[in-house]
Amino acid sequence: MNEPADFWHVYILKCCDGSLYTGIAKDVVARVKKHNSGQGAKYTRGRLPVELLYTESVGPHGEALRREMEIKRMSAANKNKLVYSG
Repeated sequence: MNEPADFWHVYILKCCDGSLYTGIAKDVVARVKKHNSGQGAKYTRGRLPVELLYTESVGPHGEALRREMEIKRMSAANKNKLVYSG
């Protein structure tokens, strides 16, 4: 199934230190590869390797940014509930 050109996803990674990182991407698999190659976000560079735990298809870029911020503002307990309970 082809997605519209401006279709974004929110993702959550687990870093090697156990912390969680939330980001957005059009191609999550490619973005995770970038993170693991050391070319991702500054936060993840010192916490490699990272593991993809959660993805959520959102839609346009603006909606993905809003959802990313919503998740980033969640408590650790609520993030874990989202990741492990769906």
